[in-house]
Amino acid sequence: MEPTDLRYHQEHEWARVDGNQATIGISNFAQDALGDIVFIELPKVGAVVVAGQQIGEVESTKTTSTIYTPVSGTVIKVNTDLKDHPEMVNSDPYGKGWMAIIELSHSTEVERLMTAAQYGVFLSAQKT
Repeated sequence: MEPTDLRYHQEHEWARVDGNQATIGISNFAQDALGDIVFIELPKVGAVVVAGQQIGEVESTKTTSTIYTPVSGTVIKVNTDLKDHPEMVNSDPYGKGWMAIIELSHSTEVERLMTAAQYGVFLSAQKT
């Protein structure tokens, strides 16, 4: 079960909103599908991003996958620990494996993202 305090994007990114900031990362489903993550390219601090835009990449032993931002705003922090320890995304995708913090430019965008229950239904439909 996905954490219920998060919102989810159809590309398997999540957002944890706190005031006008959103911490983002990839879902457990995404990290599991990727396999062992060996490298992560994160956005630059100060970058202005638009919801749905590519902001980085995750490389695993199986493939390379694009990271999309589920929200618009300005990147104010990135998880630099992932440079040396990308495997944290595998072991703790909703905690230590977070990727970036974005200062929201349109807080209403969050309402367009899926709740945990909606994301669960979305995942069930993907598997069939």
